[in-house]
Amino acid sequence: MTYGTLGLTTTELLTTTRAVRKRLDLEREVPEDLLEECLSIAVQAPSGSNAQNWQFVFVTDPALKENLGEIYSRAWDQYIQSPNSIFKRHEDSDDGDLRNSQERSASSADFLSHNIKSVPVLMIPCYRSRTDGLRLIGQATRFASIYPAVWSFMLAARDRGLGTSLTTMHLMYEKEVAELLDIPYEEYMQCGLIPIAYTKGTNFKQAYRLAARSVMHMDRW
Repeated sequence: MTYGTLGLTTTELLTTTRAVRKRLDLEREVPEDLLEECLSIAVQAPSGSNAQNWQFVFVTDPALKENLGEIYSRAWDQYIQSPNSIFKRHEDSDDGDLRNSQERSASSADFLSHNIKSVPVLMIPCYRSRTDGLRLIGQATRFASIYPAVWSFMLAARDRGLGTSLTTMHLMYEKEVAELLDIPYEEYMQCGLIPIAYTKGTNFKQAYRLAARSVMHMDRW
């Protein structure tokens, strides 16, 4: 079965694929073949040396999601105490729009921490090889070989009425999650956790961002 799309233009798709949390439909089941359809698009993404060293774990079992939710919430509680937490970013900015945008993001992220166990599907992308102790080039090569596929999955999901959000909070307890899901920890590293659900409505808008020119450099910094 092939699922219909929202018919978004390329620009609309790229600029309205948001980190969705509060508008995830926690009651509606996501078909497995729809996940596979999105993944079949995702694995067309670039892969360093064409190694395709990726694996994707989709978690739908309620008991496993309950355990993942507890781990995620535990990590979240630690994170929000840090000086770099989402609640403290931009709090001293003179840009009111930026502060308001940040407050909405923080509220949304906090909502997810309390409800992630109820999201229909949780996806954990994994990469074969670990970055522990590697130089920057080794780390960058590996992450550059998995995140394009992750983002492609999120774009494909958006175009099919699904919402996603790329999180990394649970990686504080990566080994515990590996044991829970039988992921071979010494061989594969987890690169995130993406909640997946149908969205409540599909009319997402562009986010507030700093002007491109303010972060743009030509020839030299």
